[in-house]
Amino acid sequence: MSDVAYTILGESNFHEQLTVQEFKTLLEKGRDEEKIDTMKKVLITMLNGNLMPSLLMHIIRFVMPSKNKELKKLLYFYWEICPKYEENGKLRQEMILVCNAIQHDLAHPNEYIRGNTLRFVTKLKEPELIEPLIPPIRQCLEHRHAYVRKNAAFAIYSIFKVSDHLLPDAAEVLGNFLAVETDTTCKRNAFSCLGQLNREMALGYLQEQLADLVSLDSLLQLAFIEFIRKDSIVAPELREQYLSIVSELLDSPSSAVGYEAAITLTVLTNSQIEVASAASKFIDLAIKEANTTVKTIALERLRELYLRNIGILDDYVLDVLRILTTSDLGVRKKALDLSLDITSSGNVDDVVKFLKKELTKSISSNEDKSLEYRQLLITAIHKCALNFNSVAADVVDLLLGFIEQLNSSAASEVVSFAKEVVEKFPALRSKIINRLLHALENVKSGKVYRGSLWILSEYAQEEKDIQDVWRHIRNKIGELPILSSEKRLQNKEAAVSNEIDENGYTNGSSKPIILPDGSYATENAFTAELEKHDDDKTGEQRPTLRALILDGDFYLAAVLSSTLLKLILSFQKISSNIKILNAMKAEAMLIMVSILRVGETSFSKKKIDEDSQERIFSIVRFLAENKTDDDFIQHAFLDDTKAAFRNLLIEADKKKAQKDKSKLQQAAQQPYDSISFRQFSKEVDTEEYSLEEQLAASTKDDLSSKLKKIVQLTGFSDSVYAEAYVKVHQFDVVLDVLLVNQTTETLRNLTVEFAALGDLKVIDKPGTQNVGPHGFLRIQATIKVTSADTGVIFGNIIYDGEKANDSNIVILNDINVDIMDYIKPATCSEAQFRKMWNEFEWENKIIVKSNVATLKEYLDVLLKGTNMNCLTPGAIIGEECQFLSANLYSHSSFGEDALANLCIEKQADGPIIGHVRIRSKGQGLALSMGDRVAAIARQSNTATISVV
Repeated sequence: MSDVAYTILGESNFHEQLTVQEFKTLLEKGRDEEKIDTMKKVLITMLNGNLMPSLLMHIIRFVMPSKNKELKKLLYFYWEICPKYEENGKLRQEMILVCNAIQHDLAHPNEYIRGNTLRFVTKLKEPELIEPLIPPIRQCLEHRHAYVRKNAAFAIYSIFKVSDHLLPDAAEVLGNFLAVETDTTCKRNAFSCLGQLNREMALGYLQEQLADLVSLDSLLQLAFIEFIRKDSIVAPELREQYLSIVSELLDSPSSAVGYEAAITLTVLTNSQIEVASAASKFIDLAIKEANTTVKTIALERLRELYLRNIGILDDYVLDVLRILTTSDLGVRKKALDLSLDITSSGNVDDVVKFLKKELTKSISSNEDKSLEYRQLLITAIHKCALNFNSVAADVVDLLLGFIEQLNSSAASEVVSFAKEVVEKFPALRSKIINRLLHALENVKSGKVYRGSLWILSEYAQEEKDIQDVWRHIRNKIGELPILSSEKRLQNKEAAVSNEIDENGYTNGSSKPIILPDGSYATENAFTAELEKHDDDKTGEQRPTLRALILDGDFYLAAVLSSTLLKLILSFQKISSNIKILNAMKAEAMLIMVSILRVGETSFSKKKIDEDSQERIFSIVRFLAENKTDDDFIQHAFLDDTKAAFRNLLIEADKKKAQKDKSKLQQAAQQPYDSISFRQFSKEVDTEEYSLEEQLAASTKDDLSSKLKKIVQLTGFSDSVYAEAYVKVHQFDVVLDVLLVNQTTETLRNLTVEFAALGDLKVIDKPGTQNVGPHGFLRIQATIKVTSADTGVIFGNIIYDGEKANDSNIVILNDINVDIMDYIKPATCSEAQFRKMWNEFEWENKIIVKSNVATLKEYLDVLLKGTNMNCLTPGAIIGEECQFLSANLYSHSSFGEDALANLCIEKQADGPIIGHVRIRSKGQGLALSMGDRVAAIARQSNTATISVV
């Protein structure tokens, strides 16, 4: 149908198909309320393809005279789509009556009826209908009410666009209207139209308003900015004047005007001064505006400016950091990321000082998201340390100074940052070790201690540092052996509880208690209180390492044992003092044997595990058998672990450098790049087009890719054949369904109904249609997607049978929504991965058995099939190894995180076996990813015929 309706009408459960005669009867005899319902059914029927031209005269006779406002509104909808020409191309005679009615409405005393009629005139495309309406439209420009005048300005413009000979002086009319108009909305409409009809007159009006530019209404200012943005392309010689106008509009009190002015300024010029002014405006909007969306958009525009003009925003880094005053965590993260990008060696000191103040405030803050904000600040400070050597020492000292005030996860992250700094800056190792020993005095977390012990054992290379570390460990272990000292402490407490004073009475008041055998005894109040708080007091009195080991943290005990051995091996390499070395060996064995013995008793809250016990005992055996001179032991404990960590950092730096390089290449322009004139080129140069033009000119999907997305919904023998082309967008799925009537009869009231399972929702319903014999019909249905969960779309086709009450149903095949369209590879740090792994409660474990040739090949297949990214560096995954373990990560379009841990091994002359553990915050994503992994495993198993 060539005629287009400009207004969308809801169908509201309208399924009955009325004849033209029935419509006429309802229009003749019904009241206004009944006529309103009838007109809605008429409009829906016409939009479905049945134009009913014979109904026009009845609507003119029985609907047009009504004064009901809602009915008059529906009547104008009808005028939009009703057939206005005969088959020979001449205007229908009935339209003269319609034109007279429109003329009367244009002169109606009610201003809102006039305005609504003027809006309808802007949709008319027939010059024969428009011509008699021009005089009343001109009069509407002088109406007392602004609602009429503003719509009259648009009507004048639309008439000129349809047929310019009907209103040749449209530009002069709008110019004269602008000269005397006082309402700002009317001025805005008139100027927007004048700018497209007569550029010189619009430019002249703009110059007349320059004196009072800032004091004008924001609507008119926005119209000026839009005109300048378009006209600067046509008249580049006026660009300097336009720059001064737009720069003046930056100071407008309206945020919308300031934003548009800043955008226009960056389009007109790349001057450093102007770009800096635009950046300052974006920062001001991000700070002062309360709306989070406005803040986010302003930060995105700032990032675009930074990418196009690297180095210009360096002086504004502290202004960007002022955006951290907002409470939204997402805005804070964007502001921190941007500020770190524009941080340079000249302003890094100021950035670190600011971040230190924010970190201090976050520790004392009671906000709900202060913990997450603290993590962001720590990460930002750490990046400053890695990017700028001059502040590395101060930054590490700053973070370690806060370690006792942070929670366990934040403190462990600080330790991991210190680990990276101490590896990259050898000159700072001794200072960092001393600062770390001082910070560990009040640390109570076993996780923090484990990371700290690794740093102390790996990087304590000088004799003084080794002895300081050893002294710290010895103080935190306490009296040795542990078991005998704990027994002695327990006996001493028991003796204190049974002390008798000089009068022969026990300390404190006493009361009778009933023993298990039923006899009475006296309970000492002092003893009861002592027993009640015994665990708390002894826990506070015990040294930190001793308390953690007795609390059951034997993983820390294993790390401590490895630390003692590494310290002995390092001391042996740099010192020839055999006496101290033998004392260290003896004391280390005493500590480890004490841990083994106390782990088997009830003094520890839980029994020592077999893995920790075996590791500690092996280190005791190395020391007892004097294997510290063995090159294999020295290489394994002193070199391999440090080399693995170094390779991890190298891989991370490579990825970061590659990412920065790609960003720079995208923003940079090479001197040998060709200059493209799109007016002379047949191909589309996307750099010269706006975003909308790029989308319109983008290459379409080729035929083969479309065929892969077509799903057959019915069989070839069904009365209705249906197939759907599934188009997946970011947050919805669009089904473009083709229906074919395979019968020789007309299928009346054919409806396609869809429903969905999972986190899917059908948001629009295809209308009822009539399909002729062997006819084709295309409909669309949109399904909203709210999460990356496996979803199923099902439905049926219903149409009327031969009898009035009969209906035929064709069941459609199911459509499975592929979640991989919403899963994208992502990256995160090791600390973030471990944190999410511990927090996510849903886990799905899939057993893997595959006939793929190599482990690396299976990993590549898994990454491609699940859209996940491997976080484990390639240097750790050896091709010659028969075992592979890797961490995988992906992020969905809905903000969901999917984590996976792959553990597989290659059997000798056999398949690859192992498992994949998937974790996510929600159950649906974990199950969906598990199904995908299982499907990949099934596809990789190729069947082989061994016996025929």
